[in-house]
Amino acid sequence: MEHSSVYFINQNLLPFEFKVSKAENYLQCCHAIQSMMVRGAGAIGAMAGYAMAQAFGQAPGMDPKTFVGEARKTIESTRPTARNLFHATEKVFNGGLDSVNDAFEEAQRLADKDAEDSRMIGEYGQTLIKDGIQVETHCNAGWLAFVDYGTALSPVYLAHSAGRKIFVFVDETRPRGQGARLTAWELQQAGVPHRIIPDNAGASLMSQGKVDLMITGADRIAVNGDVANKIGTFEKAIVAREFGIPFYVAAPTSTFDLNCLEGKEIPIEERSEEEVLFQEGITDNGNYVRIRVSSPGSHAYNPAFDVTPAKYITGIITEKGIIHPDQKSILKFLKP
Repeated sequence: MEHSSVYFINQNLLPFEFKVSKAENYLQCCHAIQSMMVRGAGAIGAMAGYAMAQAFGQAPGMDPKTFVGEARKTIESTRPTARNLFHATEKVFNGGLDSVNDAFEEAQRLADKDAEDSRMIGEYGQTLIKDGIQVETHCNAGWLAFVDYGTALSPVYLAHSAGRKIFVFVDETRPRGQGARLTAWELQQAGVPHRIIPDNAGASLMSQGKVDLMITGADRIAVNGDVANKIGTFEKAIVAREFGIPFYVAAPTSTFDLNCLEGKEIPIEERSEEEVLFQEGITDNGNYVRIRVSSPGSHAYNPAFDVTPAKYITGIITEKGIIHPDQKSILKFLKP
């Protein structure tokens, strides 16, 4: 169909090059998600929704139901931890059963809602951002990771726009460096003062009273309030609790999984060991390089996410308000 191409920011090229790429069919969308050209809970969800719509548009006339059913399985296999992906494929699949146009309209509706939900998360979350505050964040949950605004960074941006002084400590977020490459780039574009720190520097900063608040995003939230997020988040939550620092998770209600009662049921994606063993970057003369940063012959374990138990979380910032991470509060907020 003439309106079926999806345009997206290729995040793998940032912060060295800003490029808008195009996916012309659902398999190209799947590749963009799996390779992390498109990454972040909301962006994955939006891309998956468009991919599902593309599948309806590509379906052959003889057996369209089988085609889109197999396409849905392929899309959902790209990043198994990301709840927003499954939320989007389900909504668009159901819409597409009526017509192809309905599938595309539902995909667009979900993308627009992601941006609005992120804006509202910022509105509620900025009430936590006091003048002169020092915030630490992990991974990237800014506007790159969503259709717009972001989740963990949305409150920061809105408070900064309101004139409040904010300083952000940006965890580098190994092994792919989403903090050092993406969050730092976003904050620089927005003029928000920040500094990149090694992942294991957070405890030292917290012990010195240099962190007032920690905010992260989420990829899936269980009914009991347990949260799956980028690997390393669990450690940050433990340390924050030790030093009495509020630890908030920012996520739209589409990230909650009613079929997942507790964190141990959340599937954890394991990615290629090469992301740990090798690093990519740019030389002073502008050449892209890929180098081994580990002992040759050694292997690596690369879980993409970990699960933070609800007891370590101060609150969850949603588009409907800030809620306590317990089953009663969550089910109340998830009511239509």
